[in-house]
Amino acid sequence: MKICQIVNPLVSTNRISGLEHKHLQVVRDGSALLVAVDSVGCVPGDWVICVGSSAAREAAGSKEYPSDFTIVGIIDYWPPEGDAAEEGER
Repeated sequence: MKICQIVNPLVSTNRISGLEHKHLQVVRDGSALLVAVDSVGCVPGDWVICVGSSAAREAAGSKEYPSDFTIVGIIDYWPPEGDAAEEGER
């Protein structure tokens, strides 16, 4: 599992048949941008938990689903790394 932040939705109108009704989000994983299937309904700015590989396909709805990165949870509270260091100084 990885912690990522939602950057913005990704709109793609021409898709293979298995991706027709799935929402896609651009997520930031450190400095990299990735596309993830949104199975929980998040919005830009949310911190989320993502899974990859076969767990991503199953979380998206089926082991045959063509996803290698799926959002499985919205984090209610998590201080980003820079904020955690500042809180320790207080």
